[in-house]
Amino acid sequence: MRKAHRSAKRTLVMFSRSAFLCAVCVTALGAAIPVSSAQRTAFKHGLWVWKGPSILQTQSSVDVLRDFCQAKQINEVYVSVSQRGEMMTAANMVRVVNVLHKADIRVEALFSSENADKGGRQLEKLLGEVQSIVRFNRQNPANRFDGIHLDIEPQQRPENKGPGNLRFLPGLTQAYRAIRDVAEPVGMSVNADIQNKLLKGDAEQRKSLLSALPQLTLMMYELSSPNDGDDAAKQISKVRDASKKFLDMAYDGLNGQRLAETVIGLRTPDYEDRLAAMLQVLDESNRSDPHYAGWARHSYNDTLTADKK
Repeated sequence: MRKAHRSAKRTLVMFSRSAFLCAVCVTALGAAIPVSSAQRTAFKHGLWVWKGPSILQTQSSVDVLRDFCQAKQINEVYVSVSQRGEMMTAANMVRVVNVLHKADIRVEALFSSENADKGGRQLEKLLGEVQSIVRFNRQNPANRFDGIHLDIEPQQRPENKGPGNLRFLPGLTQAYRAIRDVAEPVGMSVNADIQNKLLKGDAEQRKSLLSALPQLTLMMYELSSPNDGDDAAKQISKVRDASKKFLDMAYDGLNGQRLAETVIGLRTPDYEDRLAAMLQVLDESNRSDPHYAGWARHSYNDTLTADKK
C-alpha cells in the first residue's frame, strides 16, 4: 500500500469528460441501477492520507483536505499520524479531527507495520502507537479519533510471498485481535487493509480473518492500467465482475456468522481521471450484498502537487 502510493506518479485531475463517459457507460450497459441518496449516505466512502505529519501542518492544508472530501463524497478519512517514527503533534491532530468532524467526516488514525504479525516487540510497538491515540482521545474528548486503521503487510516479506502462502495468517489475526481489545473498549472501531490473497484461503482461514475485526478493506488494485488500452466500458466490467467475485469468495460457506463487512479500495494510478466513476460502479453493483460496506480511494497524496506531497 505504501509502495502503491510511492509508485503513483500521475496527478488526479478534476472529474473530466472521460469520467463522465464512464458514468454514461454504466447506464448504457445496464450495469447497475443508480444508488439512492439514502443508500449513498449509508455506504462508507474512505480516503487514505499518507504523511499526515508533513502534509497537514497548517489550517489551510486541513481545509483543502476537507474541501476535497466534500467534493468527492468522502465520509471517512484514514490519516497516517506517524512519519519516520515521529507522531503528529497533538495540536495538529486536534485541528484535523475538529475540521473533519464539523464536515461530518469520520477520522481513523492510520498505522503501518510489516512485522506486527510476528508478535513480541513488533506487536508491542504497534500497540504502543494505538495506546497513544487512546491517550489523545482521553485528553481531547471533543476531538476524538473515531477509529484505528491498520496497514499490516506481512505479505511483503520474502518468506510470505507466493500463491496460497498464508503461513502468516495466524499471527496477523492475533495482531488484529490484540489491537481490537485495546480500541473497542474505549469506543474506537478497527479497520484493516488486506490483499485479495487472503480471500483465497480455505473456509477456516477465511473465518479466522473475517471474525478478527468488524471491518476489512480489500485493496482491489491493478485490475486496469492507463497503458492497457481498456476503454471505460471495459474497466467498468472489470470492476463490477472482480468486486462480485471477491465478495463471493470471501464469504463462501460462512453464512450466518458474525463476520467483518468489506470496503473495497481502488487506487488512482489504475484509473486516473476515471477513478470517481469506477468507485460509483462499486456502490451500484454491490448495493444488495449485505457484506459490502462501501469504497475507499487510494490516495489523497496522489492528488497533490509535488511541492505539497
